[in-house]
Parts: sequence; C-alpha cells; structure tokens
Amino acid sequence: MPPTVAVVVAVLAYAVLPEGLLVGPRFAIPAIELALLGVLLVTNPRRMVRQTQWSRAASIALACVVIATNLLALGMLVRTLTSSKAQGTSLLLAGMQVWLTNVIGFGLLFWEIDRGGPVARHTLARERLAPADWRFSQDENQDAVREVATGSSARSNWRPAFIDYLYVSLTNSSAFSPTDTMPLTGRAKALMGLEATAALLTSLLVVARAVGAMGSGG
Repeated sequence: MPPTVAVVVAVLAYAVLPEGLLVGPRFAIPAIELALLGVLLVTNPRRMVRQTQWSRAASIALACVVIATNLLALGMLVRTLTSSKAQGTSLLLAGMQVWLTNVIGFGLLFWEIDRGGPVARHTLARERLAPADWRFSQDENQDAVREVATGSSARSNWRPAFIDYLYVSLTNSSAFSPTDTMPLTGRAKALMGLEATAALLTSLLVVARAVGAMGSGG
C-alpha cells in the first residue's frame, strides 16, 4: 500500500466514525489531513526525490494528526462503554476503524522518522544516513544461506520502504510487541509502546464489550 493511499484510508476511516467519537465537525480533521497531504504532493509528487525542511515537517505533522485524533477517538469510544445505550454493532465497527487507523498512523510515523526519513534513506549513501531507529531482519542476515543473504542490507544495499514500516506497525498492533523488527532508540520504543497499548485497549476492552453486547442482544 503506497503511503498516499494509506493516508486516504485513514481519512475515510475517521470520517465515517459515529458522531460521538469525532473531534469537532465531522469533516474538520479529514480536511486538515487532506490539506497536509496536498501540500506534500505538490512539493514532492514522487516523494523519494527531494524534500525541504517544510515538507518534512508537514509529513511528520500529518502522521501525528492521524495518531492524535485517533487516540482521542479511542478515548471517547472507551467512554461510551459506560453508556447503557451503547450498541454492540456500532462499537465493534468503530473499534475496527480505530484499530486500522492506529496501524496506518504509526506506520506513517515510523516511515517518516527512521534513518532521516524516506528521501534520505533512498538518496544518501549508507555512511551519511542518520542512526537507525529500527533493526530489520535484512540488516543482520548477511551471514545466512546464500539465497537469504542475497537480499541483505550489506549485500544488496536494501533500504526499508513504506510497506516494511506498515508491517512493523501491523505486527506490533497484533502481537502487542516487536516481532522480527527491533526498536533501537528510546523514541522508537516509546512509539511502539504507545501503539501497542492503544491496540491492546481497543482489542480487550472495546471489541470485547461490543461482542458481549451483541451476544446479549443489546
């Protein structure tokens, strides 16, 4: 999934949330997110060729807006569990939307901050890259059997793409812990911890309550 498509999916998922889970008017946050996305597309249509200080700040701000509004929606969703009028079906769907947006938002932020950002990762020589926030399996399998080692960072100059960070975010939200990609810095650990906590809360409290309500007919 390209990052532009991921942003659009996150915007749509937020826009169709129940009224009680929105921050402000329904289309206010989606409009801000689409405006930031538009600025990025105008500044750098191909996204891997050039960047400016402003475009990098806008891209990080976009990911942070997606994450922050989604966490607020999660908080309001949990609050509705105390309401006797809460409907199991609507809670289940909202929980799925919040979980999906959580995966996309953190995947975008991981992609933006690691090793200086996506443009730096694809244009700079390795010795000029910023220290890595995550260690991928390709970064350490150069001593494996030939068919595995061929794709390693050391032998093929492999660089992580958006799909790699989206996968890290997906597995972290599913397993609530790192799987094959390890966080190396304090900020990477903090972000993965925050994401896993939000995903765990969504899964254990929101979805469980929604399914229970559906089973009881209320």
